[in-house]
Amino acid sequence: MEQTHKKLEGRLIIVAYRLPFKIVQENDHIQLIQNSGGLVSAVLSLAQSQQNAHFQFADKIQWVGYTENTPEELEGQNIENENFRAHPVFIPSELNEHYYEGFCNDLLWPLCHYFPSLAKFEDKYFDSYQAANQLFFEKVRAILQPNDVIWVQDYQLMILPELLRQEFPDHKIGFFFHIPFPSFEIFRLLPTRWRIALINGMLGADVVGFHTNDYVEYFLKAVRMVVGHGNKLHYINLSSRIVKVDAFPISIDYQKFNQAFDDMEVVRYRSDARHSLTEKIIFSVDRLDYSKGLLYRLHGFQRFLENCPEWHGKVSFVMIVVPSRDQIEQYQQMKSDIDQTVGRINALFGKINWQPIIYQYRSLSFEELVGMYTASDVALITPIRDGMNLVCKEYVASRKDLRGVLILSEMAGAAAELGEALIINPTDSQDIAYAIKKGLEMPLDEQTKRMLAMQGRLKEYDVFAWTNDFFTQMIMIEQEQEKLRQYYLTERDMLKISDAYAAASKRIFLLDYDGTLVPIVRIPSDAIISREMKDLIAQLAERNTVVVISGRDRHFLEEVLGDLPVHMVAEHGALVKIMEEGEWRLNENYEENWKESIRSILDLYVKRCPGAFVEEKETSLAWHFRTAEDQEYALRRAQELSWQLRSYIQPELNLQVVEGNMVIEVKKTAFNKGTAARAFTEKDSYDFVMALGDDTTDEDMFEALASDAYTIKVGDALSVARNHVKNQQEVIKLFKKIVAKH
Repeated sequence: MEQTHKKLEGRLIIVAYRLPFKIVQENDHIQLIQNSGGLVSAVLSLAQSQQNAHFQFADKIQWVGYTENTPEELEGQNIENENFRAHPVFIPSELNEHYYEGFCNDLLWPLCHYFPSLAKFEDKYFDSYQAANQLFFEKVRAILQPNDVIWVQDYQLMILPELLRQEFPDHKIGFFFHIPFPSFEIFRLLPTRWRIALINGMLGADVVGFHTNDYVEYFLKAVRMVVGHGNKLHYINLSSRIVKVDAFPISIDYQKFNQAFDDMEVVRYRSDARHSLTEKIIFSVDRLDYSKGLLYRLHGFQRFLENCPEWHGKVSFVMIVVPSRDQIEQYQQMKSDIDQTVGRINALFGKINWQPIIYQYRSLSFEELVGMYTASDVALITPIRDGMNLVCKEYVASRKDLRGVLILSEMAGAAAELGEALIINPTDSQDIAYAIKKGLEMPLDEQTKRMLAMQGRLKEYDVFAWTNDFFTQMIMIEQEQEKLRQYYLTERDMLKISDAYAAASKRIFLLDYDGTLVPIVRIPSDAIISREMKDLIAQLAERNTVVVISGRDRHFLEEVLGDLPVHMVAEHGALVKIMEEGEWRLNENYEENWKESIRSILDLYVKRCPGAFVEEKETSLAWHFRTAEDQEYALRRAQELSWQLRSYIQPELNLQVVEGNMVIEVKKTAFNKGTAARAFTEKDSYDFVMALGDDTTDEDMFEALASDAYTIKVGDALSVARNHVKNQQEVIKLFKKIVAKH
C-alpha cells in the first residue's frame, strides 16, 4: 500500500528520562553507545527510516534526557549522531536519587504494576519529582523553536506536559505512558495533592496515549474522580481546550527483525544454539524486575518437568535475565532467589549429560537475540504485569520460517493483539506447564497458521504505524481545537445577526431554558423567567417560530411559559407540545419499564450525599446535587455515580447517562435535544435559524443544525457552537437588537 508523507514544519522533540545513548569520554572525544529499550528501539527505527514514516520532521530528532555526565565533561561538545541530536539534562545526584530511584521506581513503578505493598510514600520524593520535571522543562524551553512538536515519554515526566502548556499554549504536545496505568482503586492510594498534580500534568498534553484500552479507561476514570472532568468519546473537555486520550499499542520495526533471519551472524548463533542444545529449546529474555514474573516462570517450568518426565533430556530452557537495578537490595534478593531456584530445579531433574535450565545473567547483542529467537521452539514470556512487552513481538516478527510457539501472559499489553499465542495466567504454574507441553507438541501446520495471523497484524501495525497513528491524532486534535475555538459575539456581530434576521422571511429560534432564558440558580424551582425576557420572547414569537427545548418536565414549562405563543419540548425531546395542537405528545420511541432498576442506584447516592435529591420525570430520572452543602464532596459522589451508572447500564436497555449542570440524568437514547431541533427545522424552509444553550446537553442541538445556522453557546465552555456569549445578560442584549428590527 502506498504511503503518504506529511512534512511537518517543526522538529520533533522527544523528552524522556534517559538519552538514547550513553556518552563515554575518551581523551578529548566522546563516544555514543546506544541504549537498549523499547522506546529507543522504536524511535531509532523511526529516525533511521523516515522514508517509511507518514510524518517527516524538519532536522534530526531532538532528544532531551538525563545524563550521568557532568556539565564540565560535555562543555562545548556537539552530542549527536546520524539519528539524534541530544540535549542533556543535568540532575544533581541527591535530587536524582529521590526523584528517579525514589518517586519513580519506589512508588510509581510498584503502584502501576500492582505491587502497592512495595510502594514508598515520601514527601521528599514528590518534591524531588517536581524539581526534576522543572529541570526537563527548562531544557526544553531553552531549545524550543516555533512549530516544534514535543513528545513527552512515560511516568518519570507526568507533570511536564502541564508545565510546557502553561508556557507554550500553542505548541503541539503529546504524552505517552509506557507502563500500565492502574485501576483507580490503586491510583487513589496516592496522596490527594500528588494525584491531582499527576493527572493535571498529563492533561497538559493535546494527546495522551496508552498501550491498551484498559489503561485508557482506568485513566479516564482517574480524571473523572480526581479532577472532575468527564469525557465524550475519549475527548476530555477542559473548557479552554480538549484532550484526546486513546490506545496506541507500541510496536517494532517488523522488517528489521524479519529480515534479520538471514543475517550471517544470526544464522551462526542459531546454528550454534541448535547444535549445542537439546532437541527442543524454550527461550525467555527479560530485565531483572519483580513485574516480569521470573520466579513464577521457573515454577511453571518445574511443574512441566514434574508432569512430563517423557520430556526429560529432550528440552532445554534458555533463560536470559538482563541486569537491572542490581545495586538495590530488593533486586539483589530477587536475583539470589532466581539463582537458587534455577540451581534447585537443575539439581532435581538434571543429569550428567543434560541441564534443564541454561541461565545467564547478561545482555545479548541484536544478532545473539535474534539467533535465539529463531533457534527456539517456544518463547516463554510471562510477566505478571507489563505495559506492552515488545519481546513477544520481536519473537513473532523474527520467525521468517513461520515456526515456533509463543506462550504469553494475559497480563501483558501485547496479549490484546497476539491472541493466537498460548495465553496463560502468569501466576498459575499448572497453566504454564500445560502451555509448555502444548507448545512443544504443536503440529507445524498449526504453528504456521498462528504465526501468519500474528505476523500479519504486526506487519500492518509496525512502529511506523504506531508513530503515524499518534501524530495523526495530534493533527486531528488541532483541527478539533480549531473547530471548538471560542468566538465571542461583539456588538458588531450582533448587529450583523440582526440585519440577517431582518432580511430573512422564515425564521426559527431554538432556545434552552436554564442558563439561557434564566440565570442558573441554586434551587431549580426558583429559576423563574423574568418579565423582561418574557416580553422579548413574546415579541420574537409574534413573527417567528420559537421553540423552547429543555430538560425540564412539562409541568414546569407549562407553569412558566404556558402563556407564551411558543412550542415546548420537555425532558430533552421526550415530550413535545406543538402550540397549535395544545396537547403534549410523547416521543414515539419512548419505552417504559426501565426506571426501577436505576432508581435504587440514584436513591443510594442521595443517602451518600446530603442535599442531593432525585427528580423523577415522565421519561427520565435526574440526580441533582446543586443543593448539596459540600459541593466538593458532592462532585466526587457525582463522579462515582456517573461511573457506576455507565458500568451498570447494559446496551440492550438503550439508556444514556447525561451529565448536565449539577445534575446527572438517565434517559432513553432514542431522542435528545438534537433530534427535537431537527424535527422542527425540517418542517419548513427556514432561512434564519438560531439556537442558544449553555449546557452539555445543548451540544446535540448545535451538532444537529446546518452549517448556516447561528449556534450560540452561553458561557465559556468549549462547544461545537460557532459563537459564544459571556452570560445570560448577553442573551438579553442580543434579543433586544433583533426585536428592534421588527
